[in-house]
Amino acid sequence: MAAEQGVDIAKVAESGPGLAFIAYPRAVTLMPVAPLWAALFFFMLLLLGLDSQFVGVEGFITGILDFFPASYAFRFQREVTVAISCSVCFLIELSMVTEGGMYVFQLFDYYSASGTTLLWQAFWECVVIAWVYGADRFMDDIACMIGYRPFPWMKWCWMVLTPLVCLGIFLFNVAYYKPLIYNNTYVYPWWGEAIGWGFALSSMLCVPLTALYKLMRAKGTLAERWHHLTQPIWGLHHLEYKVPESEDCALKTLTPVSDGGAKVVILESVM
Repeated sequence: MAAEQGVDIAKVAESGPGLAFIAYPRAVTLMPVAPLWAALFFFMLLLLGLDSQFVGVEGFITGILDFFPASYAFRFQREVTVAISCSVCFLIELSMVTEGGMYVFQLFDYYSASGTTLLWQAFWECVVIAWVYGADRFMDDIACMIGYRPFPWMKWCWMVLTPLVCLGIFLFNVAYYKPLIYNNTYVYPWWGEAIGWGFALSSMLCVPLTALYKLMRAKGTLAERWHHLTQPIWGLHHLEYKVPESEDCALKTLTPVSDGGAKVVILESVM
């Protein structure tokens, strides 16, 4: 394609949607047996889209269903929730197949699902799991589910390595931020940038704003509020296990226990 147009390879196409929907289809037409490769290429895109939808929808639906208590459960609630979520997403994505749909898609892709937003969320996930809930408790939970403790290196990744890497790349992206440009020619107006940042902040601010709201609603001093809000809440759905006693306190087997019909939960870390 570069030789045909007489330009440098770097100028043939840019990364992003233009590469998948403009450059690659054009390159496929220049190959031998072009219809076969074109069919295989778009079949691959179809499978890639379906796989991405399965992951995204399942994670989203699981979070929604876990949010509501069991008293609100009804028959086919999962199927109904999936149908509603997919219908709403379908209506939103109709705007991306219009004449200016590529500009809308680029706006969503650059801000809503960008690396900056995902790095911010990953940083707070690691902080909450490792430092608020507790890495040792999380290791114990995994041990209760799979029967053995993960390698201790994982704990230090959750506590130190992963948060620092995510925070470092996030700050690098913020420091070297560039306004959105489509196809190296169209510069989005200020109100387009504002809409994009609205998409990004709608998910980025959920964690800090929720934490601030909870702290303001709690009672007591700031230290008492923080101590109360960071205590795990154990429900009946948690499994009860007892760690066999050993000299080195190492976890070897996990045995469900019952103390006269009462629920027993071991909170102490065994690491």
